[in-house]
Amino acid sequence: MCGIFGVISKKNINRVKLEKLVKHSQQRGIDSSGIIHFSSDHYIVDRADYNIEKLLKKVKPFQSQVVLGHSRLITNGLGDNQPVIRGNIAAIHNGIVVNEDEIWSNLKGKRNLKIDSETIVAIAEEFLQAGNKIEELPTEILSLCKGVVACALVLPKQGKILLFSNNGSLYYGINDEATYFASESYGLKMIGCNKIEQIKLEPIILDIPSSNLDLDIRDDNSRTENLIPEFVFNTIEDKLLEFKHLNIKRCTKCVLPETMPFIKFDNDGVCNYCKNYKLRNKPKPKEELFKLVEPYRRKGNELDCIVPFSGGRDSCYGLHLIVEELKMKPVTYTYDWGMVTDLGRRNISRVCSQLGVENIIVAADISLKRKNIRMNLQAWLKSPHLGMMAMLTAGDKHFFRHVETIKKQTGINLNLWGVNPLEVTHFKTGFLNIEPDFEEKKVYSHGMMKQLRYHSKRFKAMLDSPGYFNSSLWDTLSGEYYRSFTDKLDYYHIFDYWSWEEDAVNDCLLNTYNWEKAIDTSTTWRIGDGTAAFYNYVYYTVAGFTEHDTFRSNQIREGQITREKAMELIMDENRPRYQNIRWYLDALNLDFVEVIKVVNSIPKLYKQ
Repeated sequence: MCGIFGVISKKNINRVKLEKLVKHSQQRGIDSSGIIHFSSDHYIVDRADYNIEKLLKKVKPFQSQVVLGHSRLITNGLGDNQPVIRGNIAAIHNGIVVNEDEIWSNLKGKRNLKIDSETIVAIAEEFLQAGNKIEELPTEILSLCKGVVACALVLPKQGKILLFSNNGSLYYGINDEATYFASESYGLKMIGCNKIEQIKLEPIILDIPSSNLDLDIRDDNSRTENLIPEFVFNTIEDKLLEFKHLNIKRCTKCVLPETMPFIKFDNDGVCNYCKNYKLRNKPKPKEELFKLVEPYRRKGNELDCIVPFSGGRDSCYGLHLIVEELKMKPVTYTYDWGMVTDLGRRNISRVCSQLGVENIIVAADISLKRKNIRMNLQAWLKSPHLGMMAMLTAGDKHFFRHVETIKKQTGINLNLWGVNPLEVTHFKTGFLNIEPDFEEKKVYSHGMMKQLRYHSKRFKAMLDSPGYFNSSLWDTLSGEYYRSFTDKLDYYHIFDYWSWEEDAVNDCLLNTYNWEKAIDTSTTWRIGDGTAAFYNYVYYTVAGFTEHDTFRSNQIREGQITREKAMELIMDENRPRYQNIRWYLDALNLDFVEVIKVVNSIPKLYKQ
């Protein structure tokens, strides 16, 4: 998932316009980069493991008539950068091919690279060798590849570039007798293109100078940091993770334990959370939402709403409802802050490709974000405090900031969120000694006094471990500002109008979209989130419960499941997820054994 761009001109390319396209493409990722350009009589491919602006300054392809490039958010394949080369064919690809193993099993050639995008070039190579027509190639590729494919395929010998997409994450436009393309329309508008069109299913074929010479490939790779940790199972580490079926007092109605902050039980053993609970999964009439969105609808194929899209089960199901039931024409927006796993990205690719929905990615500086998390986790390990676990996820709050960015870039105001109404925990602030607000109506409330109280409590806890006062603090505070203090305009929740039913959600995702589940847990919740397995392990080890206990308790109160079923589920869902925890600590460059030993040594809140 990256930003791809290019210009094909009858004269030397316009440097200023190219630099603007390059700069905007970095919004989608800066982990690595690549450029293809024509020089005299052949095509040169430059690839690097640093950002595209730096590479452009090094390559300086400004005397060329053809320049294509990409700014990459690394997903599948760490060591294999784009453009992907095979048989003198080059491709720059935005998206993830999720059925790569199936494709390779049906191709004659052997796989050379780890990156999923090689499948696209391999299909092209065999298709053309068989004497098929170039104009039929995009259809062949899109028929075989599952997942998002937005691609520029360069065929030097034939003197052609093919632009094609199955979800619309590719646009082209004309300016000064040159054709420009980019992953988003906004980049083309910035440089003054007219007649901007979305490329979706119908390919665009452009002429370029032909060359029988081999591609001249130049790589500049020096990164030692592993942005995508490769998992190797370690039995010793796995056994270090503690898990016991705890015999602790629980509410007789729900499954909340006695270690839940501020919990109280009446004479019948029913907790105050149950007694104060107000139904949340009580949707308003759908007709009200249809009426609300009517002024936002646009004619033809013009996009009319933004859907914040994490790739989790609720945002995926919400998108399904928005397209198939509400009949809106959305563009999805994903904020990748370094803790979106490959599983989450593959599910984004699955759903967006099948629904034909454009996905705009705003990627943080992954290395910097992970450095911030590492510093905060190291501070936490020196003085473990359950109320401070939220510091580990503070970096994702800029999700709310960039919704406004996407609104400005697309000119679309309406944003529809797929937030699960039952994901209310209370205990995360409860461990900071903040009493639960049983009157809270939404998952994300932003009352100023409530926030000030929260931050004052957190500041006092930070004093116990000065390591929290590090360079990440501004990122944390600014993210909290955008989440909690800024007004949310043209902002609606799809599950305020559609009932959230777990069986219906899972059935839809697994059977309609072939949604991928994690191999280390039975639940479909939080599986694309790199942080959840770790913090839930901490909560269970120290307090004897996790988010799953609060979620299942809410389902009991809503009448969706029985207490017996909830107990059965949490006994399974609270098991440590070794693979995900290992991925998390590897991504942060922290030693698994050292970290887990600290967690295991924290005094328990229950009697063992």
